[in-house]
Amino acid sequence: MNRIELPAPPRRILIIKPSSLGDVTHALPVLGLLRRRWPDAQVSWVVAPMYAGLLEGLRGLDEVILFDRRRFGTAWRDLGAGVDLVRFKQELRRRRFDLVIDLQGLLRSGWLAWLTRAPVRVGFANARELAWAFYTHRVHVGTMQQHALQRYLRVAEALGCPTSPIEFQFPVTDADRRHIDRVLGDVRRFAVLLPAANWPTKRWPIEYFASLAGPLRQRLGLASVVAGGPDSVELARRIPAALNLAGNTTLPQLVALFERADLVIANDSGPMHIAAALHRPLVALFGPTSPLRTGPFGREDSVLRLDMPCSPCFSRRCSHQSCLRWLNVDAVLRLAEAQLAKYSLRTAASSA
Repeated sequence: MNRIELPAPPRRILIIKPSSLGDVTHALPVLGLLRRRWPDAQVSWVVAPMYAGLLEGLRGLDEVILFDRRRFGTAWRDLGAGVDLVRFKQELRRRRFDLVIDLQGLLRSGWLAWLTRAPVRVGFANARELAWAFYTHRVHVGTMQQHALQRYLRVAEALGCPTSPIEFQFPVTDADRRHIDRVLGDVRRFAVLLPAANWPTKRWPIEYFASLAGPLRQRLGLASVVAGGPDSVELARRIPAALNLAGNTTLPQLVALFERADLVIANDSGPMHIAAALHRPLVALFGPTSPLRTGPFGREDSVLRLDMPCSPCFSRRCSHQSCLRWLNVDAVLRLAEAQLAKYSLRTAASSA
């Protein structure tokens, strides 16, 4: 790989990774690698407001810059939004970034990189929607048939950063942990169920999730707790046997919940990636998407999927959804037991 030669060590660095929750999670190790390379630089991050909680207060990150795509998208018809967009562009330029790294690779993020007028703007050579046209330096990161984090590491490597250690840090506080202790009450050992996903086709049937509560308690001694963002609220109501925290936690509080969880069972979703990064026992349910690209990083043993001719199809619509409907509850419980046993062995070995 050709290394990017910078004119001088950067003093002000900007990471552009606005979304999604899983992608922002996967980009977190890049922040740590940049810090190792340039410990004295000021590092900022452009992110969508709904994911800012994963970054605000994060050690090693000096500034979080909110990019409200929905509001700015109305600038052509809303005078207030138009004024805010102009101010946003002015603020980006005022900061005089030396190095901008676009880890999103779309037209919008490439445009944001260009707006900064930074002398060095780095992104993927195969960025989509012609985003590569906005960069001064393009990194060949290989095909899409690799994990997203591997692509981000290739960019860090091109900048002369080390590619290890791969560390996930989250801005969870003792106050967040105390809040989770309060809402859990007498619940001690539990599994977190995450029934939501941003595509309907990525959701294991909600009635299957509901039917897990009894066996989890009887076979594994675990209570069930439903969690997730606003998109999980209606789904959670259909799991009456579980403690319902859906839509009622901030992102740091969700991290604190995962820290205490004995097990996490999840669709291919952003919260699943947080649980994986925290090394929790995990069952990750995959259907139309590829765990090779967006699976739990380094946790291939936690993936449960059916090898079907039509999967992965990467489709948001499906008339039968066989790839997930044919995944039965017993298969999930068996993998859950294996994950718990593996975690117990690892814990015992580390304390020996």
